Amino acid sequence: MNLAVESLADAFEHVYVQVQGQRIHCVVAGAGEPVLLVPGWPQTWYAWRHVLPILAARGFRAIAIDPPGLGDSDRPEQGYDTGNVAGVLHAAMTHLGHERYHLVGHDVGMWVAYALASDRPQAVRSLTVAEAVIPGLAEAPSIFVAPQDNIFLWHFLFNQVRDLPEFLIAGREEGYLNFMFDRWAIHRHAVAADVYIRAYASPGGMRAGFAYYRAIPETIRQNRERARRALPMPVLAIGAEHATGDAPLRTLQGHADSVRGVILPGCGHFVMEEAPVSFNEHLLAFLEEVEVNR
Repeated sequence: MNLAVESLADAFEHVYVQVQGQRIHCVVAGAGEPVLLVPGWPQTWYAWRHVLPILAARGFRAIAIDPPGLGDSDRPEQGYDTGNVAGVLHAAMTHLGHERYHLVGHDVGMWVAYALASDRPQAVRSLTVAEAVIPGLAEAPSIFVAPQDNIFLWHFLFNQVRDLPEFLIAGREEGYLNFMFDRWAIHRHAVAADVYIRAYASPGGMRAGFAYYRAIPETIRQNRERARRALPMPVLAIGAEHATGDAPLRTLQGHADSVRGVILPGCGHFVMEEAPVSFNEHLLAFLEEVEVNR
């Protein structure tokens, strides 16, 4: 980042809002048209640290959020299906004074972003998604896959098992999470693993993260209903050469009136950290095109 952008990073504002009886943590930068940034698992708002100042420098109000259960937001016992989480995030944006906004989601944040865009199309001006497929839209993969494919799939079944993951991982959070950071990233040094490990190793952190996976059956049920209507807003789907490739685009083709895709070369799963320049270029070009055509 240049000095001007670094100074914007120093101006990040941490905001806590009370929504539906729980505290939600947001990090805000800039002024202008709002852009909601939703991280995935196992990350927090910090995954957007290279995106926030760039959006702010280009005249947007960037809002990186910790969804329920993640980062510094509260960790409720229930409510981790994407429909409920999407409702919490929209309520948080409304609390911040934003009835309409651009929406960006990565990994599990892509699941939530799709639900929010489908359930509240009047609120979402554009949708950008990255590095996931969406349960209920994408065909479920076989459990009998090659090892190079299974490295991106095994946790879906493991994380859904009740109680056992917490029992096995307690006190070993660093090893468990680093196993994925080591294998899902190409530019491993770029991933802020220590930040995420501290967040998920705190009380309730792993349980709340697993809750998104344990809610997959309900999320699938909801998404089969959502699939009956196409997204009306423009959609950008971003994949990584060494992770999902064109799967985000293929997942949303036929489910949006206007969807385009891009694959970031030489990049692993953690696209905002591993390839921030390329990611930001594609995101900004898309957002500014939507603004021009509004």
